Amino acid sequence: MSITDWPAGERPREKLLQRGASSLSDAELLAIFLRTGVKGKSAVDLGRDLHARFGNLTNLFAASKKDFCAIHGMGQAKYVQLQAVLEMARRALHEEMQAGDALNSPGAVRDYLQLQLRGRQQEVFMVIFLDAQHRVMASEELFSGTLTQTSVYPREVVKRALHFNAAAVILAHNHPSGVAEPSQSDRMLTDALKQSLSLVDVRVLDHFIVAGSGCLSFAERGMV
Repeated sequence: MSITDWPAGERPREKLLQRGASSLSDAELLAIFLRTGVKGKSAVDLGRDLHARFGNLTNLFAASKKDFCAIHGMGQAKYVQLQAVLEMARRALHEEMQAGDALNSPGAVRDYLQLQLRGRQQEVFMVIFLDAQHRVMASEELFSGTLTQTSVYPREVVKRALHFNAAAVILAHNHPSGVAEPSQSDRMLTDALKQSLSLVDVRVLDHFIVAGSGCLSFAERGMV
């Protein structure tokens, strides 16, 4: 049965307009994004196929073009559309962080970092640079690979902080394993960066670890 033959209250678009986007399932949200189905399958069916193939939205968003386009009914155009939607979301969250004190907008910071880092297949280390009022000036991915105290170079972080004339920074990296608990290496890296940045009067306000759907804060743990 085509979606147009469904009761009006069950069609994803009408349901969203009547009840809000939060009332829709992942498959229904994907159906709105996809717009149309293929022969024998509605857009909702395709949404379910995508969700089943990748397991969750996080993995879908991080999927390579090859893996995404391997799904029947998908293609390069849909992949490009998805990447555009994700980039708009990242930019909107970045703008929200820039609009005020980052410490007073912890939700925006977490959402931004999760959208940037979760689902990545290798570890990525990034820094958010803040001014004296804790307003966001810039964010950059500085290192990738297996992150240790020796692979993340404090002098490079210091150089970028001086470039932006930052007064403070928020550090972040991901754990592809999905386990957010900080390792001994993570603690040592944080201490090394705090020490190096303190020499140029730059404070480390927090260090986030993004893993799966979680986002652990060193500051909330009393570790910075």
